[in-house]
Amino acid sequence: MQTTRLPDLVDQLIATAREAHSGRAAHTLHGNSAHHLRQTVIALTAGNSLSDHESTHEASLQVLRGRVTLTTTADLDWIGVAGDLVIVPNSRQGLVAQDDSAVLLTVLTG
Repeated sequence: MQTTRLPDLVDQLIATAREAHSGRAAHTLHGNSAHHLRQTVIALTAGNSLSDHESTHEASLQVLRGRVTLTTTADLDWIGVAGDLVIVPNSRQGLVAQDDSAVLLTVLTG
């Protein structure tokens, strides 16, 4: 059984993101080509983003720390704070950090 202490990982990733030119850092907790489920913790510093992209897979986004906006082309933008969970809509989307933030992205890949 594999376990991860998420608060510690979030602290590490936010520290790494603060040092990175891109203002972001990520760590995949679970998932590779042998699995259908992928779970990734993504940290973004305030004002940084993941640019709009397409995804056709089912996914959820849980805010672990901070405040983020999930942007969509369907004008269904969602603002989440620590503890919030959203099912990611099946449309073009992006993610913007309002504060130094970390999210858990869960994707069904196959």
